[in-house]
Amino acid sequence: MQATTCRLAILLSLAYAPLLAWQSNILLIVSDDQGYMDLGSMGSPNIRTPRLDQLASEGVRLTSYYAAFPVCTPSRGALLTGRYPQRNGTYDNFRNDRVNDNYLYPQHEYQLSPERILGMDTREVLLSNILSEAGYATGVFGKWDLGSLRRFLPMQRGFDDFYGFVNTGIDYWTHERYGIPSMYRGNVPTEEDSGTYATYIFEREALRFITNHKGQPFFIYLSYNAPHGASNLDRNIRGFAQAPGRCLDRYPSPDRIEGEHRRKFMAAVTCMDDSIGRILDRLDEYGLTEDTIVIFVSDNGAGSGGDSGPLRGRKGRMFEGGVRVPFLMRWPGQIAPGTVSNEFVTALEVFPTLAAAAGAELPQDVVLDGFDMLPVLQGRAKSPREVMFWERQGEYGARVGKWKLVDSRRGGGLFDLAEDPGESNDLSEELPKVRERVESRYLEWIRQMADAEPRGPFRDF
Repeated sequence: MQATTCRLAILLSLAYAPLLAWQSNILLIVSDDQGYMDLGSMGSPNIRTPRLDQLASEGVRLTSYYAAFPVCTPSRGALLTGRYPQRNGTYDNFRNDRVNDNYLYPQHEYQLSPERILGMDTREVLLSNILSEAGYATGVFGKWDLGSLRRFLPMQRGFDDFYGFVNTGIDYWTHERYGIPSMYRGNVPTEEDSGTYATYIFEREALRFITNHKGQPFFIYLSYNAPHGASNLDRNIRGFAQAPGRCLDRYPSPDRIEGEHRRKFMAAVTCMDDSIGRILDRLDEYGLTEDTIVIFVSDNGAGSGGDSGPLRGRKGRMFEGGVRVPFLMRWPGQIAPGTVSNEFVTALEVFPTLAAAAGAELPQDVVLDGFDMLPVLQGRAKSPREVMFWERQGEYGARVGKWKLVDSRRGGGLFDLAEDPGESNDLSEELPKVRERVESRYLEWIRQMADAEPRGPFRDF
């Protein structure tokens, strides 16, 4: 039902959206594990993000935007396909769990490990595929996370250019994932920039791409690993975000280890903010700002050191703090500066929104779970989204209208998000009929996902 509603919304938005005489460039920026309140513009009193705050003032800032999953890989897969993780097949991380015990994989063993061999089903159509077909130059710089075998890499998924790491996390300086070199240029592993801070590498490559393609429409997927904790077996490094001294120096040294987590997290965000600012300056330099759509979003809720603000929970959890994240979008001439919207929208809307903006054809015979949200961002329409569901390893969250039902090992209940966005007051006993209705919608969605055409790597078919 939701997919049908979303497809109708796409058609309606196309019918009355203003026709553009050109194709706007697209800069899609994704941060890693940045919490709901980890921006100055989202209310943080201590994190320094002047360039992203400026971006928010120049476009729209969303306060009820949801990631499609509370952890990295499925969230990013849903963003790039416009499909629920359970529909596109990537509904958990591609990760080797033995690193939790400080196990260093020998190269021959790593080649046979889940992290190395799993990847998003090659039948899935990505945003890069349809934009490439629409005439865009396409580049991805940073975290890929959708498979490391050649058939899963960006160059085989609609991208013309790729420099980044292929798995779910690295050390910011060595670019190793728990001792395994992980950086690629195109289809080829590389250690050419070992010792260079990863944020600066991805910035450099994005600047290069803009310079090389400023004369044609381009799509950049700038996928930072900041402020994700470093994937390093050294316990003194592991789990902490990393940042160069000039960013760390902007924050005072704390007395406690928890404060040091926060300090490094904020420094990594500020360093990323600086990097984004220089990329936006390059757009200004080339006179491209008016013709470029810029989106900034976090892939999921707050990681270690992050701040969920008034929301309950964090990364990996079904509560709001795990899935409600910052979203900023600037599109001069289409979105009024200084717009703030509390409309209910999700990552599933990004694919159809950008497809419509680019004049790209939607894939045939592919069920999309989102809609073109531009009319919503412009304030010309209410969001048609009524429901959103999350499920992982026996835990789930279900939002139906203003109601949110959570069932997890860390607690749960029925919550009225309009009155209780912090999910502190369980209304299950007081409103059993509402709980039953929300649970029924969730079970209906589970049946729909089970009936969907199966996709790898986890489904049995």
